[in-house]
Parts: sequence; C-alpha cells; structure tokens
Amino acid sequence: MKTVYERGDVVPLLAEIFREFGYEGTSLSRITERTGIGKGSLYHFFPGGKEEMASAVIAEIDGWFEQAIYRPLRNDDARQAIAAMWVNVNDYFRSGGRICLVGALALDETRARFSVAIGDYFIRWIDALRAALVRAGCPEEEARALAEESVAGVQGALVLSRALDDKAVFIRSLQTLAKRLDATAR
Repeated sequence: MKTVYERGDVVPLLAEIFREFGYEGTSLSRITERTGIGKGSLYHFFPGGKEEMASAVIAEIDGWFEQAIYRPLRNDDARQAIAAMWVNVNDYFRSGGRICLVGALALDETRARFSVAIGDYFIRWIDALRAALVRAGCPEEEARALAEESVAGVQGALVLSRALDDKAVFIRSLQTLAKRLDATAR
C-alpha cells in the first residue's frame, strides 16, 4: 500500500532531516531515502527544490513560534506569557535534545539564502520578550538587554547541551534564565 502525502505532511519530515544533516548535507537522495517519498513527488510539492523545502521548514518553525511564543508574549499577561515561554521552549527543543534549525542555518554557509527569515525569527523573539518584560515593570533598556541575553542563553544552552550530550545543562540554563527574568520583572 502506497502512502499518500500532502505538502504539510512532508514539511516536518524535512525539518528533522535538515536538523540532522544541515542544509548542505541534505540531498534529495537522502530525503527520498529517509521519507520514502519519490523525487517526482518532492518536486511536485516543492518545485523550487531544496531551497524551497528549507524555506517551508523555516516558515513552519516561524508559525509555531509566532503562535506559542511571540503572540502570547506580545498580548497575554506578561508574567504568565514569560513563564509559558520557558515551558514551550523546553518542550519544543525537547529539553535540549533538538537543535534550533534556524540557529544552525544562521551559522551555516547558506545563511545568506535565508538571512531575512533568520534575522526576523530572532528579532521578533527578542522584541516580543522585551515588550512582555516592559509590561511586567522592567525598564525598557534593561528589558531589551534581558531579552537579548535570554534568547542568546537559549541558543547557547542548546549548543552546550548537545556538545556535552547532557539535557540537564539545557534544563538548568532555562531555569536560571527564568529566575533571572522573574526577579527582574518584579
């Protein structure tokens, strides 16, 4: 029996392949091998090839972060949204077991292809967190610095956790960052 896929079914599969092999290491052959989807079907869904696939993956990641992180930080109760951000970030990155694909692409030689989307991802996260911190009573300048430090801290914790193969590093880092923001926003 042949499995019939929709484009939306394929994007999460592609995300995990890009996470595992990076943009340059992800070939169409590797994608077909890992997904069981033929090249013809892949080109049907993504006529622009691998670059369109990566763009679709970035868009899906962005959509998740918009819904689960940015929008609540911008609109919901500030303290609750910040607390939820830490839970959602931990869940999304599987307690440090899953790399940040957007961050990995920012470091990759292919960065220029996706620079607008990459920059937007980080800018929107920092701005949304800054806005929540300001609403929670933190002075603007301090809120911006804390937001940048927090997003950088998440990225650094992901790298360190993966490098040491120790998810506890990621979890501890998130707890430390959360405590720092909570103490500052009071």
